[in-house]
Parts: sequence; structure tokens; C-alpha cells
Amino acid sequence: MSFFIKGKGKSKPKSSKPPGGKRKSDLSAYPLKKKKFRGADEEIESDSDVGEDDIQEKIYSSSEEEEETAQEKKLRLAKHYIAQIEAEESGNILAEDVDRDVISKRLKQDMLLQTGKLQKKVADNLETVNADSHILFRGHQLSVTCVVISTDSQYVYSGGKDCSIIKWSVKERRKLKMIHGGRKGTEKKHVGHTGHILAMAISTDGNYLATGDADKLIHLWDAGTMELIYTFKGHRDAVTGLSFRKDTHELYSCSDDRSVKIWNVDERAYVETLFGHQDKITAIDCLSRERAITAGGRDSTVRVWKILEESQLVFNAHKLCSVDCIALINESNFISGADDNSLSLWGAMKKKPLFTLRNVHGPKQADENGNQRQSEEENWISAVAALHNTDLVASAGSKDGCVRLWKCMNDCRKLEPVMAIPVVGFVNSLHFSTDGQYLVAGVGQEHRLGRWWSNKAAKNSILVIPLKFIVT
Repeated sequence: MSFFIKGKGKSKPKSSKPPGGKRKSDLSAYPLKKKKFRGADEEIESDSDVGEDDIQEKIYSSSEEEEETAQEKKLRLAKHYIAQIEAEESGNILAEDVDRDVISKRLKQDMLLQTGKLQKKVADNLETVNADSHILFRGHQLSVTCVVISTDSQYVYSGGKDCSIIKWSVKERRKLKMIHGGRKGTEKKHVGHTGHILAMAISTDGNYLATGDADKLIHLWDAGTMELIYTFKGHRDAVTGLSFRKDTHELYSCSDDRSVKIWNVDERAYVETLFGHQDKITAIDCLSRERAITAGGRDSTVRVWKILEESQLVFNAHKLCSVDCIALINESNFISGADDNSLSLWGAMKKKPLFTLRNVHGPKQADENGNQRQSEEENWISAVAALHNTDLVASAGSKDGCVRLWKCMNDCRKLEPVMAIPVVGFVNSLHFSTDGQYLVAGVGQEHRLGRWWSNKAAKNSILVIPLKFIVT
């Protein structure tokens, strides 16, 4: 039986899977319903505004579109794509004399991006982070559980256990807007969340912000005005992860109900549900391809969901543990963190980790010879992040008191430490800005998913860490 469970009712667009072929890969696969055009054999009232010539013209244009073959469509889209590249490179849509070598280089680069083979070497050029340059935002009353940063690096959004959402200006270093949390029982009249906010995602174009909570709801916001647009309902337990597919308005969500759901934000519609994990799903991520990766918690697996193929790939952790966080490095490689204090690097072609680094976070202790070594004390990895298509990744330990930066080497088959950035408290969320200017951390006195420990010395805050690279 397929792990894809189709939606019932009117919420699922009928055209998501055309007969005789697989579902289309873009959002045009879920069009709004259109009125059918009257055929030539139907009667038309004499007082109608539509003339016979208009009817024949529409019939002809419709049949002409139907006659376009798949190969002709690919050729048309390819020409349109090349024209876009020419416009971007020249800065003038009407320009015709563009260096073909530039276009060829751009096409090659885009192909490498899609296949996950493009990896820029930036880790060695990272300058030492100065603690005095950190930007600290404080406004949440309880632990910050999730943070995201806009594509243009201008705004940071945060959510917390106080059920509130805050929009911050990085440039002005101040709070722009706050959506206060409500009390239990006020769900019908309160605009916002009344349960702990556990997940957050922002669309590539910066138009939409999605937030998920412990009350099974996903709120969709206008990222500019912070007005509530819509509420998606369907999960049967807490929403623990959200991710927008790059350059689209397709939203993926995961939950404690062990399911992944796909939503069409433009149409405010549910698309389908994916099942496979045997335990609560703790995190989700995606890039450009119509795929998502999820961390399966106590089932000790990472899964890659191939949406078009309606299949899934199961990746097994190095031992029985809870895989709590995950992040894509590129389209072919990803990193995960587990509660046994280990980081693992994965490749799409192998079901076991390509590399696992154990005892990553934790207080150091001196052995009998006076040498510093990592403690074996339980201290799981609470957050990971990657600067996409580069060799730089970050991780945070639940009680470690720092964020660690790592260099991915040998085609993501080895991790080497770059530096450690001291942070007091539980780092529940990490995100790099798209341009690599910032690393944003959501910090709290408690862990995102529970209250196993508490650090009263920590501040519930958002830490924006500026990153500088040596230009070579």
C-alpha cells in the first residue's frame, strides 16, 4: 500500500495527478477550478456578448495548446529559461548580445546545484567571530523554540513557548511587530497561537511566514504586515517542523502524529499526506527538488520523501538513538544530530552515514594525565544548520553552552572543527542567512520539546551572529 494518503473532500485540487502520468513538479499542478468552455454544438442565446468568430478562435487556440508535445514543451521552457538568464546577466530584458560563455557557465552552475555537486569552499576563509559584534534580541517571556531569517537578511522571525511571534529588524536592531500568545480556551477569538510554537518557515520570496504549534495548527502569515492569512488544520498532534520548497509556495510539515503533509499555500489547500515513520517526527527540511527529508526521532531513521515518484528512502542511524534535528547541505548531502551526542553526514546514495562524529558537545573534563577530553555525560544535539552548497555547517548541544562550526571535507565524508561560539542556554534553533552574512540562534532556558532541564542563568533571546569571510 502506498504511503501517500490522498485527501478527501474539496480541499484537494482534482488536477494534482493527471491521468496517464505522474503529478507535475510545480505549483501549476494544483490549479483553481475553471469554467468549461461551451462547445460549438451548444446553443448560445441571441443576446449573448460572445460572437461566433470568438468561439471559433477559442476552440482553435485550445486545440493548438493540446497539440503541443512534451518535447515541444521542454524546448519552449528551455528557451524561456535561457532568456531569463540572458536578462539577469545583462541587466536588460531587451539585450541580445550576451556572452555565450557566461550563459554556459551559468547553466553548468545551475545543473551542479540541482544535482548537489556544487560545493563552495568557505569554511577556511571564515574569520574569528567576535562576541562584541553579536546582536541580541530579547522579547519572549519563555524559551525561544524556532527562528528564521528572510532571504534578504533584513528580518528575523522568532517563536517561543510563550506562544508569541516576533518580527525583528536586523539593520535597525529592534522589534517591529509582536503577535502575542493567547490562553487555552481562547482559540476561537484569539488571533495567533494558544499553544507552544514549535516550528517556523519563511518562503523564498519573503511573502509568507508559516508557524506550527503544539495544538496541531499551522498559521499562515503575511511576512510583511504580520497579518493572519489562513489556518491549516489536519495534523492530529503537535506540528514539529515546517519548510517551504525553495522558490515555490509549496509547504511541507511534520508532526508528532508520525506524518508529513504537503500544502499549497497559494490555493490555501491540503495536497496529500505521507506516512512511514514509526515514531514522532522531530524535524523536516527541503531545497529546490520536490523532495523532503525528515528526522524520525526514536525510530532512529532519516527519510527522504520522493514526492513525484511516490516513494521514500530510509536511512538508518549508526545505532539506536533519537535523531532529533536535520538539515540539507545540498541536494545530495545532509547532516543530522542525535541524542547520543553525535553528528552524522549522509549521502543520497548510501543508507548508512558517510561519517559520524561522536561526543561532539559537552563539558570537557581532565583525565588522570591532565588532558582535556569530552565528557560522556548525556548531552544530545538540539539543532543543526548548513550554509547551502558550501562546506560550512553548524551544530548546538542541549547543555553544551556553545554553537560549533564545522567544515565538511572529502565530499561530505568528514567533519573538522572550525570554531566554537559561546552561548549560554539551550540553543533550540539555528539558521544561516542565504548570503552567509549571519548565523541566527534561538536560545532558551529549556529545550524546545520538553522540560527535562532548566538553565535559569540563560536568557530567552535571539542571537544574531555576524559572519565575515576573507576574500581571496
